[in-house]
Amino acid sequence: MKSRFGIQIVALLLGAAGVLACGGALADDTASVLEQMQRIEADPALSAAAIKQGAKVAALCANCHGANGYSTLPDTPNLAGQDPHYLLGQMEKFIDGRRRYEFMEGMIKALTPQERMSVMLFYSRQAVAPRVTGDAWLRDKGKSYFEKVCFRCHGPDGHGNQSYARLAGQQPPYMELALKRYRDNTDGRRNDPLMGGVTKLMTDADIHAVAAYVASLP
Repeated sequence: MKSRFGIQIVALLLGAAGVLACGGALADDTASVLEQMQRIEADPALSAAAIKQGAKVAALCANCHGANGYSTLPDTPNLAGQDPHYLLGQMEKFIDGRRRYEFMEGMIKALTPQERMSVMLFYSRQAVAPRVTGDAWLRDKGKSYFEKVCFRCHGPDGHGNQSYARLAGQQPPYMELALKRYRDNTDGRRNDPLMGGVTKLMTDADIHAVAAYVASLP
């Protein structure tokens, strides 16, 4: 049975355009949801309806990820400003076990595909403020490392894309935690040899500097 959030978003989407029905309901597979999200993003009316619904769903996530996805907890990432396709992909990893965190798995599995899609669209539209931490020399050191290695996937501005996370403005403690988990193979993210290889030679000092630098990016 669909939750009230799922019923509401389906009604909003079908009422706005009448084009997303698939046998009377939206398909549940991730590929179909991604395709539907692309169509919604291209239609201002559908996009506005989905984002409005996503704001309601986001209230369930605010205790950890903060209002509008701008986290205030040191070990919890920002979701604001992330690419919605990237976020949906991460949700799928929690669902199929490629990422492991029991609390998040339960929360995500309780959402319908429509709820997941709407809340990710909502987060993608939220602003992220830079977090300037550490001394200038530390950020310069982080910038030097980032521009040699990290920019290839996360972009020169750290904004990421559909495949890689936005790092700009991210929580420094969370960044350090995530990088160390990748390096030490304790992240709970399966089948990610790329990040494991990239972080393998990073020292704690390297990680500290990169975290300070990317946090300062707008």
